[in-house]
Amino acid sequence: MVERPVWLGRIRAAWKKRPIVWLAGVRRVGKTTLARMLPEAVYLNCDLPSVVRRLDEPEVFFREQRRGSIIVLDEVHRLADPSRALKIAADEFPTLRILATGSSTLAATSKFRDSLTGRKSVVSLLPVLWTECRDDFGVKDLDRRLMRGGLPEVLLSRGKDETFYSEWMDSFYARDIQELFGIRQRTGFLNLLRLMLRQSGGLVDYTALSRECDLSRPTVKAHLEAMSIAYAVYALGPFHGGGRRELVRRSKVYGFDTGFVAFSRGWREIREEDRGILWEHLVLDVLRTSTGGEGLHFWRDKSGREVDFVVRRGESADAIECKINPDRFEPDSLRVFRSVYPRGRNYLVCPHVDEPYTRRIGGMAVRVCGCSDLL
Repeated sequence: MVERPVWLGRIRAAWKKRPIVWLAGVRRVGKTTLARMLPEAVYLNCDLPSVVRRLDEPEVFFREQRRGSIIVLDEVHRLADPSRALKIAADEFPTLRILATGSSTLAATSKFRDSLTGRKSVVSLLPVLWTECRDDFGVKDLDRRLMRGGLPEVLLSRGKDETFYSEWMDSFYARDIQELFGIRQRTGFLNLLRLMLRQSGGLVDYTALSRECDLSRPTVKAHLEAMSIAYAVYALGPFHGGGRRELVRRSKVYGFDTGFVAFSRGWREIREEDRGILWEHLVLDVLRTSTGGEGLHFWRDKSGREVDFVVRRGESADAIECKINPDRFEPDSLRVFRSVYPRGRNYLVCPHVDEPYTRRIGGMAVRVCGCSDLL
């Protein structure tokens, strides 16, 4: 079992603030494996009828546990009234530490009649980060991580199994989308998901998506919201506030995993021109981990000049550019951005930079670094 200290540390830090941690993430991202890494935890798989019966009277169950015990409720939404069980644990047994897992945000299912405000912290588990690949998983081949993706099962397998991706999508629809959201348009939903993966990293155009998938515009919006809640896509809003020619409304949408992006685009091997957009996905995952998504944007003006990512920090804005080879970075877009937003740090994130350094590019100080420097 591969240790994942980044995520175990985040769970323990979250328990210092709240008695319940909601561990969320897409199907097969490793939530169960991570939960089982917690020493001396009482692990309960709520998919099992025997466990459901055991938790019929949550007060009785929690009273039987030792003070300070760690209780894992895997797939907790399978319980008849999961929010009641978690609320009893938080209010009546505050010394217990509860880890509850699910494949969506807690409020996605109607079973949760209480959002547990003030009682829970959320940890969103992402596919294996590039920093984890090198430090914990022993995977140093960037192309392997880009093409296979970051779901541990397929990343660590001996060969790439193309059927894994299509089977995952079928399971994702049946186990998450249909059950949680009651969406019955299987073909239309999966066609839209595949299209979003093929266009991952691009601007959303609801009208074009509606036309290509033969779905109404409101249906496209509803399906995309369901995908976002279930962590299959991530919408990134534009940074704006000072330039008259900035993009202010349209968001970018990224697929959750590079392996699925490559599969949906029909790539069987990676070409030189493919690495850049896939590397951008890995940098985004690290930024989401380090910021929790707070203040995270992209920037683009109406002339098409773009900064990959921007992190708002009070009055300043950090600019993050992604490049496989730092020597091929063109600073024109960054220079335009800094003419509008002069305050903030500039980062150029590259996969094979072990020791960060600062250089002047286009008259600007730019920190050239790897993903670990962002964490």
